[in-house]
Amino acid sequence: MKKKEVPQDQGNLSISNLKELVYATDEKGNYTTALSSGWEPKTIALSNSIDEINGRIAFAKDQVKKGEASPIVYFMELHKMDVGILSSYVGIWKWRVKRHFKPTVFKKLNDSILLKYAETFEISLSEFKNYEPN
Repeated sequence: MKKKEVPQDQGNLSISNLKELVYATDEKGNYTTALSSGWEPKTIALSNSIDEINGRIAFAKDQVKKGEASPIVYFMELHKMDVGILSSYVGIWKWRVKRHFKPTVFKKLNDSILLKYAETFEISLSEFKNYEPN
């Protein structure tokens, strides 16, 4: 793509006045860099991804509210983690982390384990233990 043809569509980056660095060719055909404020297909894909993430967060919050899952599930989704990532952060095997998703198991966890989760989610222990979705 030529430097003067670099897309400048309005998108998620333009809202925050950010520009993305892209490669383009100059008048002589040499590769150079240019700034782009957005490209419609990329904006659509990013918007769809954000909608998907927000849907997963809302679903997890609803599960916690209904008593079907522990707050770990909600905070994991909120922080855009999966079981493997969360497991590595807290230093607990994946199968144990999955087990902690159950509200009955979560209620029996001791403070040292809960503190690992709270620190990972950057909230206080009491806020984590007493989380009630609204």
